[in-house]
Amino acid sequence: MKNLIVASTSTLHGSGYLEYILPELSTLFSTAEEILFIPYARPGGISHDAYTEIAQKAFSKINKKVVGLHTFSNPIDAIEHAQGIFTGGGNTFVLVKQLYENKVMAPLREALFYGTPYLGTSAGSNICGQTMQTTNDMPIVYPPSFKTLGVLPFNLNPHYLDPDPNSKHMGETRETRIKEFHTQNSLPVIGLREGSWLRVQGDDIELQGMLSARVFENGKEPYEITNRAKIDYF
Repeated sequence: MKNLIVASTSTLHGSGYLEYILPELSTLFSTAEEILFIPYARPGGISHDAYTEIAQKAFSKINKKVVGLHTFSNPIDAIEHAQGIFTGGGNTFVLVKQLYENKVMAPLREALFYGTPYLGTSAGSNICGQTMQTTNDMPIVYPPSFKTLGVLPFNLNPHYLDPDPNSKHMGETRETRIKEFHTQNSLPVIGLREGSWLRVQGDDIELQGMLSARVFENGKEPYEITNRAKIDYF
C-alpha cells in the first residue's frame, strides 16, 4: 500500500530545511530508524555528500539516520531493503537521468507500491507523476525517457506560482505553460503551492498543508481544491 508525502518544497521562507513538515515526517517514518536519501537532483550543483549532510541535519531533529544512495555499490539492493526513502529537490532532468542510468527507476516504483514510506520534495515530487514533463527545471542533461514513477495518476507542478497582477514581466506564467502542455498531452496536472503537499495512503490522495492547489484538466477551466480535499476523480 502506497505511503507517501509528495511536497511542493523542502524549505519555506524563514524556516530551516524540512522544518515546516517535520511533524508529518515523524509519522510517515515512524517505523524507520534509517532513511535512504536519493541526492541525485543536486540543487545548484551541490555534491551528493554535501546534499546528504543537509538531509541528515534535518532528520536528526526527529532522531532518524540518513544514508545517501550514492554510497552503495548496489543501489538496487539499497532501495529494495530501505526502511524509508527521501528524494530531495533540485534539477528533475539530472535526477531522472541518474535514476535511469543506475537502473533504479523501476525498483523505486516497486518499493513505493509495496509500501515503503516515501518523501518527495520538488524534483522528488515531480517523479511521482506519470511523467516529468511539467517540471519547471532547465533541461541541462538529456534523460533517456520523460516517463517517471507513475505512483500518482496525474502530473505535478511543484512551486506553483499564481500570476502577479502588478508584475511588469511579460513572459509566460505557470498557467500558460501548463495549458501549452495540454495542447500535446491529456494528463491532469496539479499545481502545488509552497507549504502544501499530497498525503498518499494506498489509493487515497489528500491535499494537506497551508494553501489550496490549482488543478488543470485538458479541455476544462483550471479550478482550486482546498486543504483536506480528496483527489479521487482522475
